This record gives sequence, C-alpha cells and structure tokens, in this order.
Amino acid sequence: MKPPRQAGAADAAEIARLAGELGYPADAPVMAVRLEALMADPRQCVYVIEGDGRLAGWIAVERRLSLEAGERVEITGLVVDGAARRGGVGRALVATAEAWAEEQGIDIVVVRSNVRRQASHPFYEGLGYVRQKSQHVYAKRLG
Repeated sequence: MKPPRQAGAADAAEIARLAGELGYPADAPVMAVRLEALMADPRQCVYVIEGDGRLAGWIAVERRLSLEAGERVEITGLVVDGAARRGGVGRALVATAEAWAEEQGIDIVVVRSNVRRQASHPFYEGLGYVRQKSQHVYAKRLG
C-alpha cells in the first residue's frame, strides 16, 4: 500500500466511483467540479490512497469554526474500496487527516457516522474516537 497523498484533478472519477460505493453517487464531471473547489480552499483537504490500478480509498477533512465549539477539524467523508477494507487503508487515511489537523494547529478531530454504518463505529472507537452524541439530521431542499 502506498502512503496517502493529496488528491488531484485526475482522481475525480475514482473518487466518484468510491463515493457511489458509500451510497453517494456522482458522475466524474460533477465530482471534478467539487474536488476543484475543495482543493482551492485552504480549510479543506482531500487525501487518497492508490490501490492496484485504482484508488483504494479517500478522506476529506475540513477545518471548521463554530460559535459553540470553537475550531476543530472534521472528517467530512471517508471511503475505502470494498476490496481493500480491513487492510489498513482507513487507518492510514485517518492518521493522515489527524496529522493535517496538527499541522493546522488544531488539537481535536471530529467525525460523524451514520447509525446505519455499524462497521464504522468500532473502527473509529478503535482509533480512540469517543462517541459524543446521537442526533437527527434534517434537510430542506429550497426552490
């Protein structure tokens, strides 16, 4: 397994493929636009790990400031290819995100995990993450 590296524009199709595995389908051109915007924002970072001829996983992190919690880094997305799970890809990506947070001078990393993603809960707990709360997420499409 190669070490994680920052994502580049050429990774958009593979990032889209992996997002689809997680249940967030997007075609490559749409993902390329999203990726370009994230790469241009110094508060965002996307890392990938290369597998056998394709990406084995990706992680997206964001530096956030909120009134109630102050500044933190949040893992906004983590996907590991189904064929590469339990091989250290997720751990390597999270470690890279944590190192990025430290480089930013931030000492807390937060991640949200859907209650339906049962396999992710022990993964994060095994990395030292502690559940803070459960919540509902509401959305309203405008227009």
